[in-house]
This record gives sequence, structure tokens and C-alpha cells, in this order.
Amino acid sequence: MATNKTAPTDVDPRAFIAGLDSERRKTEALELLELFEVRTGEQPVMWGDSIIGFGSYDYSYKSGRTGTWMRVGFSPRKSQLTVYVMPGFDGYEEALQRLGPHSTGQSCLYLKRLDAVDKHVLGDIVADSYEAMGQADS
Repeated sequence: MATNKTAPTDVDPRAFIAGLDSERRKTEALELLELFEVRTGEQPVMWGDSIIGFGSYDYSYKSGRTGTWMRVGFSPRKSQLTVYVMPGFDGYEEALQRLGPHSTGQSCLYLKRLDAVDKHVLGDIVADSYEAMGQADS
């Protein structure tokens, strides 16, 4: 059975952030770290070499594949910040309209600049996503 390539590590998320090349991304990542800690009540954990996750949940597919994944997380990538909203964006339409400049993928919220978005709305999205994944069937 295949295992996830991205798994929790022992790397300190703050050390990872300190090693980022961009001073702006460092500042944004530290701000997101605090927002996620406050809104989830969880401590950060590195998932792989570039994702900071909060909480976890177990999943299983009809195929028999099982695993563990973070409930919410983010990655301070060079071109944009990626926020992982694991349940996807159904039901988030109104919040996304109020958030500010962003784009989305299946479960990814992309932000070019953290100072351009409403952090209260972002915090609500993070908290709602975190709670939704705690209620997910495992």
C-alpha cells in the first residue's frame, strides 16, 4: 500500500520560517503561524519540507488506501502563500468575497500578499476548515 510522501517531521516550523529567503515571506509566515495557533488551538508541525500543518485526521478511501493528513495548514511559497482548506470551498463563497485578492484550487487558497486580505475573514475560514475536518469521517 502506498504511503503519503508528505508526512509530519521533527523540523521546527519556526526554524523553517527563519530559513526563508524573503523577509516579507518570513513576516507573513510568522503572522500566519500565530493566526493558525490562535484559531485552531494546535501547535504547528512541519509536513514534508515546506508545509506547516495544524492538527490531523485519519482518512480512508474506498480503494483501501488510508492515511493521516493535517486538518489545516499553510506554505509560504516564493510566489504566493498557500493555505490548505481541506474540505474545499463549498459554503465559503460569501467569506471568499469578503477576503480580498485570492485564487483557489481544489483545497488550496492562494494569497500573493497577506497584507491585502482581511485577516479576520481568513481566520474564520481557517477555524471553520479545522472544525469541519475534525468532524470528517475517518
